[in-house]
Amino acid sequence: MVKHNNTLAKAGNFRKNWQERVKTWFDQPGRKHRRRVARQTKALTLGVRPLQLLRPAVRAPTIRYNTKVRLGRGFTLSEIKQAGIARKEAKGLGIVIDHRRKARSEESEKVNVARLQEYKTRLIVFPKKAGKAKKGDSSAEELNASTTRQSLALPASYTPEEPRAITAEEKEFNAFVTLRTARADQRNAGQRKKRADAKAAEEEAKKK
Repeated sequence: MVKHNNTLAKAGNFRKNWQERVKTWFDQPGRKHRRRVARQTKALTLGVRPLQLLRPAVRAPTIRYNTKVRLGRGFTLSEIKQAGIARKEAKGLGIVIDHRRKARSEESEKVNVARLQEYKTRLIVFPKKAGKAKKGDSSAEELNASTTRQSLALPASYTPEEPRAITAEEKEFNAFVTLRTARADQRNAGQRKKRADAKAAEEEAKKK
């Protein structure tokens, strides 16, 4: 605590017009209404197109969140190629591509390729001019089929294992000893190899 009858430090803080710096949020209900109306207007202007573009299923980064599956920015070029979709054609079909993203695991790549293939089976491509279908456009039967504008659901983050009885082998297994043994083998692999090579060289010298 300040002692004695000294001048107050930084006295200019007391002369600020703090009422101008206070932020309010009285327009929250109005903004909510505007967002809803904007979504409805956008849905009408899109016609029969899906309400959202197709995006890949990716794992969230870091060890804390990597059990969670969420929508990614876009499909990799490899996933698009494996699904049999041309790069220039993808944008017209409502598929987002991210040329910077790379598939780090074979499992995630398979999931996204399957996601693209399922999307292709559900896809209905209307011709630009009525009655003048081009290559890649849907047939007349497919155009009359029932449609949905909902996007594909994300896959499950993991497949739960069915309950079962614990085997005798699993009961005897000691995880701690196994891990310590593997760690010791890795640590001492160089020295053991060196000793084995020296012993082999010594035996060779004795034979000569």
